[in-house]
Amino acid sequence: MITYPVSELARRIGQTPQNFNKKLKRETVTLDELKAIADVLGVRFEQAFVLPDGDEIKISNE
Repeated sequence: MITYPVSELARRIGQTPQNFNKKLKRETVTLDELKAIADVLGVRFEQAFVLPDGDEIKISNE
């Protein structure tokens, strides 16, 4: 996994460091932004609904 300072990560996802820091503090980072962060870091982002029978409906950056 690649690591970056928050300011560089912000730039790589197309935001200013100031705006991105505000979003982190307010906890208003969007799903699309999380996917973009995962892409920049070279990791997989997954979010899923787990149904009562154990089946999963996943959203990912892949």
